[in-house]
Amino acid sequence: MTFDMIFVLIMIIAMLVGLLFEVARPDMVVFSVLVVFLISGILTTQEALSGFSNQGMLTVALLFIVAGAVQKSGLVDQLMTRWLRNSTSQIGSMIRFFIPTAAFSAFLNNTPIVVTFTPIIKKWCEDKNIAPSKFLIPLSYVTILGGTITLMGTSTNLVVHGLLLDMGYEGFSLFTLTSVGIPVASVGVLYIFFIGRHLLPDNRGFSQKLKEKSKEYISEIQVEDSFKYINKSVKEAGLRDLKGLYLIEIIRESGRVSPVCSTTKIFVGDRLIFTGLISTIADLQKIKGLKLETGTHLGLDQLKKGSTNLVDAVVSHQSSLLTRSIKQSQFRSRYDAGVIAVHRNNERIKSKVGDITLRAGDTLLLLAGSQFIEKNNQSNDFYVVSSLDTPETLNQNAKKGIFSVGILLTMIILVTLGVLSMFEAMALGVFILLFSRVISVEEAKRYVQFNVLLLIASSLGIGAAMTKTGLASWIADKLMAIGEPLGLIAILVIMYGLTNIFTELITNSAAAVLMLPIGLEMAEALNLDPMGFAVLVAIAASSSFITPIGYQTNLIVYGPGGYKFMDFVKVGTPLSILVMITSVTFIYHIWF
Repeated sequence: MTFDMIFVLIMIIAMLVGLLFEVARPDMVVFSVLVVFLISGILTTQEALSGFSNQGMLTVALLFIVAGAVQKSGLVDQLMTRWLRNSTSQIGSMIRFFIPTAAFSAFLNNTPIVVTFTPIIKKWCEDKNIAPSKFLIPLSYVTILGGTITLMGTSTNLVVHGLLLDMGYEGFSLFTLTSVGIPVASVGVLYIFFIGRHLLPDNRGFSQKLKEKSKEYISEIQVEDSFKYINKSVKEAGLRDLKGLYLIEIIRESGRVSPVCSTTKIFVGDRLIFTGLISTIADLQKIKGLKLETGTHLGLDQLKKGSTNLVDAVVSHQSSLLTRSIKQSQFRSRYDAGVIAVHRNNERIKSKVGDITLRAGDTLLLLAGSQFIEKNNQSNDFYVVSSLDTPETLNQNAKKGIFSVGILLTMIILVTLGVLSMFEAMALGVFILLFSRVISVEEAKRYVQFNVLLLIASSLGIGAAMTKTGLASWIADKLMAIGEPLGLIAILVIMYGLTNIFTELITNSAAAVLMLPIGLEMAEALNLDPMGFAVLVAIAASSSFITPIGYQTNLIVYGPGGYKFMDFVKVGTPLSILVMITSVTFIYHIWF
């Protein structure tokens, strides 16, 4: 190995560690490594920036806008709500809901589909007295499976396509992946219907738990001078043996008191940090001199007046709130909402609400005012996965919705017939949507997930460094030395397995960009069709079922479904193995 190869390998290992332990946002971790390669001379300026003009990356950006326009209309979720309304049994509901969802996912970005359909499913489950946990993991899995069917089904496919074009290959057509994607999706959906659903937990949804007074969250109570137990002990104040509540910490100017003893005295200005039932906290607020601290002028008692809503939201991957505390982000003024509590990985966070540093996937219980929805629509900071007593969809316009869907279908037909490339079709579609004023320029900008584009573009630069220094070829040789004695199928399984492991631990786009150069080197060394390896990498990089952190849609349903990490392992591992076997079998027979 040369010095450059060793240096690139060390930096990639450091990048993987940084992504795994979430030292910063994924796009910033990968971009930082790209900058190191540029400064060290591993890549020229042109090579480092090549990813930012990559056709696949730009197509992803345009696809975000088209999918956003379709989602904005509310047409798809209106149709699905009506379609689901007539369902009665669980298996019948799954068939009615998830087969069309898989079809939608083949042509629309799956993240907005999961965000849009999660409240619909939760509401339907509550009405039917069914646990939402029986439907939310399947929702995520089905959208992932549907995304493997076409080129535009997921950003991963478009990234691999763009990288192929950059490296002088032909790239994917719209339906190159279909011959593998349809069998994969079919096997996966059948598994969910007949086996996977029995492995899912029976967890009540957030709204149901709220009503049943059983979901624990952290809340903060401010002690005012009107409290009659000032300078009295916690026990004398009656705060020691509260039903469903536990005083875990007192924060005051002189410092923190934790753990709290029964003899600890209470002073004016103390911030009492409770963990417990929402309803009990609401009762506690009725005591004179105790005020619920939400970071806003709103209070739980105003819910009865209809001026506020309790909203369940998940912090998104592209959120500007990441790595900053709730207080630092000036949450109240930004969103007209106060954070009552934060849930992470199905566990409560034992800290003052304002001091909690948010991460992607955190579930927030918000007390939202009248301007919350408008302010949320102007940002990509979190996914609102339930909203009580709030209009389900804003800006529903049937004519614009039909027009947006019509544009998408027309573009698909033009690409299928070979009249336009995917990039040209999406560019034309966005132009028509803007020109016809179906969406505004400001809306188009909001639909684009710039952090995803930065991650993709930076990952492409990392892939270029692997190829340029010969690291990709070196890794390919080592993998072949292991797999060649066992045969081609063993090599394909090893490639699929490595790509899939990277996807589960880091991100799908990064996994695809790291493994594609290795796959192409192996194809060249074995004198095989490189397209087979490209399809293998694309599907393996998309098929994240075993962990909630590998794919955005898994993380979106993680908190709202009340899942534990092991729920994904239990349900997703058999599915991941089935998808691997199906993919390798069909790729082997079609391309090799």
